[in-house]
Order: sequence, then structure tokens, then C-alpha cells
Amino acid sequence: MWGRDSDNPPEEVPLRQGIMNGAIPNSRDGDIEIPLVAGNAEVAYGDGIGPEIMQAVLYILKEASARIRIEIVEVGEKLYQKYYSSGIAQDTWQSLARTKILLKAPITTPLGGGYKSLNVTLRKALSLYANIRPAISYAPFVRTLHPNLNVVIVRENVEGLYAGIEYRQTHNVYESLKLISRVGSERIIRYAFEYAIKNNRKKVTCFSKDNIMKLSDGIFHKVFEEIASKYKQIQSDYYLIDIGTARLATQPELFDIIVTSNLYGDIISDVSAEISGSVGLAGSANIGQNYALFEAVHGSAPDIAGRNLANPSGLLNAAIMMLVHIGQQDIATLIENAWKKTIEDGVHTGDIYNDKISSKKVGTKEFADEVVKRLGTEPSTLKAAIYSSPNAQQQTIEHIYSINNKEVKELVGSDIFIQMVALTAHEVAEKIQTISLGDLELKTVSSMGLKLWPRDERFELLSDHWCCRFMAKKDGERITHLSIAHLLESLSKAEIDFIKIENLFEFDKKAGYSLAQGE
Repeated sequence: MWGRDSDNPPEEVPLRQGIMNGAIPNSRDGDIEIPLVAGNAEVAYGDGIGPEIMQAVLYILKEASARIRIEIVEVGEKLYQKYYSSGIAQDTWQSLARTKILLKAPITTPLGGGYKSLNVTLRKALSLYANIRPAISYAPFVRTLHPNLNVVIVRENVEGLYAGIEYRQTHNVYESLKLISRVGSERIIRYAFEYAIKNNRKKVTCFSKDNIMKLSDGIFHKVFEEIASKYKQIQSDYYLIDIGTARLATQPELFDIIVTSNLYGDIISDVSAEISGSVGLAGSANIGQNYALFEAVHGSAPDIAGRNLANPSGLLNAAIMMLVHIGQQDIATLIENAWKKTIEDGVHTGDIYNDKISSKKVGTKEFADEVVKRLGTEPSTLKAAIYSSPNAQQQTIEHIYSINNKEVKELVGSDIFIQMVALTAHEVAEKIQTISLGDLELKTVSSMGLKLWPRDERFELLSDHWCCRFMAKKDGERITHLSIAHLLESLSKAEIDFIKIENLFEFDKKAGYSLAQGE
């Protein structure tokens, strides 16, 4: 940690393999000992341009006297090369359990080979359910078509398609599962409204696609409406993700805070960062109940690694978010104002350099030096940062989340997906109807969500993947898991290749499953 009140080095701290305790590598002066005063944080240098931009950011933090004790951990490409398929070692997990804060530079995930994204692993393992990505215009000093852009994307971070649950089901068909929970939706949507209150924001907008995904996206939208009704002081509105993204790209001033699910949030946060002038300026926070991770939005950019070209601003803005999170609003204010003054003075890295706007083109290290020179100054055109500690009325109220299991759940049928090379669904139905199905009967056959049987037309369809919906022969007749087990046994004896089963339930007599198109 750097303390403004003392230049004395700390007592020697024992080192353990993989972690450098109590020291920050400094490109100017060698290792600098850091006295322990306030907060601890893990620092991961990452891959590609990661080490360069992290070095620059740590130098600025040191010169601003941030009260942090850091521990350097190794994650990413080097760990993958050592056959850690997740890109992280066990001792790092142990260290994170103690410090609970990670400032991470971009990492490279190997393509193929069964490697999992470290970013996704960290978010899920540490339950970092909220991803916060501000996008701000710095016009006229950074060229943009949207000088009034100032939007925060609040993205659900651990559910949805990014659960990464995928299967190859047939020679032709692949599957990704999208899992969205009511509790997860409540948690992220409430976080968005609480964030609005704490940061003097006026409106929260929800993006989803519940005209198509009526259950998964439908519950997200429904929960949004429920929670919005409890925050009367905050405006709220809703957009379908497609038109919402189009409006964000062309009229970002319509939005203040956008809350959305995982994949949608990843896409629109890059859109908002890009239209601000550069993805390289955007920082990101990943927040959970017990842990927090801070990182730049951009990737590891190996093509420019080691060339002193990278813009450290995204990671620096992430570090500013970290400072606010750990209660060092004074240092966050100091650094952000110095950074804005640097941008305002036209001192720019190559990604945002413009000979009509910029005064000086600099590299990564030189940019950090310029920010340090301006510590203690404020911008004159851009809005100066003023981070203050939240008062007692702004403190987040802890909510206890629970699963409502009072609804009556009843098994009413089963969708059994089969692999069969057939030109029409009628051929599939004719084959199945020769089999004894017990107290169940075949109701529909569909493919890719389109009902194809029963219907008069025999559409030819190049498919080997069919969804066969079985339900009770008589309305109101109770079926059991044993009924479905007998059905599967019959299909097996008939040498029908069933590849997946999804049971159909009603909750308080309301269908908990979707209908096929045309059903």
C-alpha cells in the first residue's frame, strides 16, 4: 500500500510461490515496498498487452498514494500452458478467499481444446452476479458521434447462455441451454435500481426478448415490472433487445441505466463502449455479495503486445471503480480528474489520437507519466469527478432471496427428442405410432420449434432432430415418471434413438413449457 502519511517501508513480509506480497513492480524504481494500511487486492498482469497496461495503472495508483496492499497472482495463458484448463491455480483461489478483491488485466483464452473462459469461471465461482460497465463520451477530446452519451450497462453475470451448457445431439444439431432464474433476475434488477439511487441516476431500462422467449426472457421482464413498481422515485421503461440496441447505437441519450441478461449485456456494453469513441476507455466491475473483480472491457490484443502502444485507460477506469468500491473515494476522485485533464489536454494514445483534436501522441508508459504529472488538477471542460462516501440513507439494504415452492407442480407430459433421418414429421409419427406407448400418446412432432405433425401438409424438411411431445391419452389423467420410464423403454426396444428428454410441468395449472410454432 502507498500511504501519503509515511514513506517508511514496511517490515519484510514472507513471500510464497506465485505471489509477491507487499511489493509493486515499478518500471521506474524497481520493486516498491507497500505499507499495510487499509485494503488488500489481488493483481493479475494477464496476457498480451496486460502486463504493460497493468504496470502503467499500478504506477499511477502508487503516485496517487492509494492505500492498498497488493498480492500479484498468475492467471491466464501461462496457467493454460501448465495444463490448468480453467487458467487459474488452487493457491490463487485461496488467496482470493482472503483478499476478496481482484484487479485483472485482459487474458487470452486458448481456442478449442476444452479450455474454459477464466472470466466466466471467476464470475460463476465467486458469484459475481452484477457486471457494471459505464460508457461515457469525452467529446470533444475523443471523437464520437454521440457527445451526450452517458449510460451504464448493468448485466446479469452468471446465468443465461453464458452458463456454457452445450451439447451436440445429432450429426446435424447442436444445443446451448439458456437458464434464467427468478431469484437471479430479482437480484440483478434490484441491484440496478439501488445503483441508480446511489449514483443519482434517473431511469432504469430493461432489455429482453420476451415476445419470442416467453418463459426465460418473460420472467426477466415480469420481475423488472414488479421491482420497478417499488422504486417510484426512479423512472423505468422497457425495450425489446433488437430495437433497444438499435436505439442505443443511434440515440444513446435516451438511456441512463440499462439492465439486461448475460449475452445481451455483453453485446450492448461493447456497442456503448465503441460509440463512446473507443472500447479502450471502458472499465468494468464484477460485483458479488462477498467478492469483486475489476477489469477493462477490451481483450488482450496480442498483435500490439510489447510495443508500448496500448491505452491503459480502460484498466485505469476499472481501478478507479475498485477504489470507490473499497471506500477510497478521495483517491478515485484524484486519479479520475488527473486522467480527464490528460485527455482534455490532448495527450492521447494511438487508438484515440486525432491530429485535428490531439496535441501529443504517446505510448503506454508516457501516458501514465502524463496522468501522474496532473495529479491534483481538475479538467476545465469535462465534468470533474466528485466521489463521496455514501451516507447512511444510501446504504444498500440486504435482501434475503428465496425460492417460492408454494406453487403446485404437476407432471403433464414429456418432450422426447429423437434422432431419425426422415424427410417428413409424418414418417416419424407413423414409426412411433406402431409402438405401445402405455398411458401416453404422441401429441405433436416438431423440428426447430415448428409443429409439423399433425397437419394436412407433408413438409419435407432436411433434419435428423425431432421433438416428439407425449401427453396423457385422456385430459386430466395423471401421469408419473414411471409412465415416462415405460415409454423410454418402449422406444429403446423399437431402436428409436432418443437423445434428450424434457418433462412438461404445470405450475398452479399454468403451463411451464412453450408451444411449438403452429401448435
